[in-house]
Amino acid sequence: MSGLPKYHALKVDALKCIGCTHCMKSCPAEAIRVVNGLAVIDHERCVDCGQCHRACPTRAFYVEQDDLAKIKAFKYRVILFPSIMIGQFPEKYNETQIYNGLKKVGFTHVFEVEQPMQLLIDSVKEYCANPESSGPAISTYCPAIVRLIQGRYPSLVENLILRKAPHDLAAHFAIERLMQEGAQRDEIGLFYATPCIAKIASVKSPVGERESVVDGIVNMNKLYNEVMKVISDKDNEDNSEQRTNLSNEGILWSLTRGESCHFGARSIAIDGIHNVVRFLERLENGQVQGIDFLELRACDQSCAGGILLTGNRFMTVERLERRAKRYPSAKDISETTIKVNTLELKQKLIINSISPKPIFIFGNDRVKAIEKMNRAQRVVCFLPGIDCGACGAPNCHALAEDMVNNKAKMSDCIFLQQMWEDEGRINAKKAFLNVKKKWGTDRFKADCNKRGRRNEGF
Repeated sequence: MSGLPKYHALKVDALKCIGCTHCMKSCPAEAIRVVNGLAVIDHERCVDCGQCHRACPTRAFYVEQDDLAKIKAFKYRVILFPSIMIGQFPEKYNETQIYNGLKKVGFTHVFEVEQPMQLLIDSVKEYCANPESSGPAISTYCPAIVRLIQGRYPSLVENLILRKAPHDLAAHFAIERLMQEGAQRDEIGLFYATPCIAKIASVKSPVGERESVVDGIVNMNKLYNEVMKVISDKDNEDNSEQRTNLSNEGILWSLTRGESCHFGARSIAIDGIHNVVRFLERLENGQVQGIDFLELRACDQSCAGGILLTGNRFMTVERLERRAKRYPSAKDISETTIKVNTLELKQKLIINSISPKPIFIFGNDRVKAIEKMNRAQRVVCFLPGIDCGACGAPNCHALAEDMVNNKAKMSDCIFLQQMWEDEGRINAKKAFLNVKKKWGTDRFKADCNKRGRRNEGF
């Protein structure tokens, strides 16, 4: 259930896009096509994983986000950020200096989102213990995975755990704490520093709730740069009380296995969305049995590999693992330090049922869809199966689907054109005009500064 339309933060800058197909080939949802030499996103298929953003050598993909100046509208300006952000900073800056840097940027209150973490752990355990819940239980921590399951694996939607993410926990926690100090709800502005694009979508159009309690989203990369402008290695003003409820488990939560190690006798953690897709295919086909809990993350090294991060993901993991050793276990943190109604806070972590939103490639009409599917299978018989992407679709099957949906034609395949030209069914000029129509008039001119070389953009 969601009262908001599906939101996508990713956009394409037509002035920067060169139609190199890197994005199209990296997309796990086959949501990108090249049309007239430019990448076009099919928003019905897109799951906001950000693989296209990562693969683009010209930075043609950009992210729509809230202006940082938006915080000025609130008396109490709260920044919510995952521990991943601390791991971005060089070792010479400690967490105290980073917290003070965030306040210098303009925030009045600073909250790491993974606190008080034991409440979320207990809530998830209660859900998994329910005999009516379907197994294996699948975490809803990563919004890109939730959207992927809704659209591509709708039969697994009932396996999703109906609990909110840590940033929602921290948001409700921050509201309660500030209102205890005398703040009015409409005076409190909650802003989440996101490490990835999917989290933007989860705030703008959340799944399982009408609207998010968070008021705005801040690109973590941008926020990092703003903090680096004002941070001081001599600033040691004590702010440790703001981390009273931070735990070892909380700091490690956003890393691979940070979540799954708490749930089930047999739990599996998978990072990297292409790895997740391959596993979900096996799970949906009944090839995987006896799993209690699945932690699925779209990014390599989980949130440490987020699209909107500045630091190296492996260094980030190492820093957080060292940092976590200095903090107590979540279960050892007394409820008296939380200072809010924990029962009420746990209740706010529960979300409504999540509905499947299958992507009907051939339309909603079942009879016509079956007919189109059969036509697409026949079309595939005539295609070379090389999956080169030169047609503007990621593979031959995708081209066949586009053809039966009247979005492409057989002549888009350059190999068929070559064969037709050899057979005299089409002249060379016509064949070349077809290619130029797909890729642009000036695409084939000599240019030693072309972008899109091997591994460029990764």
